[in-house]
Amino acid sequence: MRIFLDGLYRLSGGLAASFLAAIGLSIAAQVVGRQLGYTVDATGFAGFCLAASTFLGLGYSMRHGAHVRVTLVIDSLPPRPKRFLEAWVCLCSFVILSWLTWKAAIFTWQGYVFDEVSPGLMAIPLWIPQTGMVIGLAVLTVAVLDDLIGVLMKREVSYRSAHAS
Repeated sequence: MRIFLDGLYRLSGGLAASFLAAIGLSIAAQVVGRQLGYTVDATGFAGFCLAASTFLGLGYSMRHGAHVRVTLVIDSLPPRPKRFLEAWVCLCSFVILSWLTWKAAIFTWQGYVFDEVSPGLMAIPLWIPQTGMVIGLAVLTVAVLDDLIGVLMKREVSYRSAHAS
């Protein structure tokens, strides 16, 4: 199971990086097009890639300790209250992220059912870029659940062990 989850986080991080590369390619296409006298409107595409990259990178960055955390209080606690507080935070985060993922999935599904498209020259069905948001939220939810289980099993959480190395 550990191999599968780590692979899922790496895949999500790799997809986030590929969407960042797509933003760079769209900017390059706009620059080259402008030099050749063509108008290439890739602003909407770049925005969709940015959203996908942001959400798909959440789970990977959490597992590698890259999220901003304020540890002033928790670092001053003894081990048992520290573990309780980390379990509480992971549980609350899991509940909120589960709800958010569910609502985002419903929102994306409704965009698909009602055939919503983006405004502008490139009329892209909105469910396509929104799917990246839903997948990214789902991977982050799994990562938080992974850490919650780790805390309950008295293992070091990923975001702490990532800073130790």
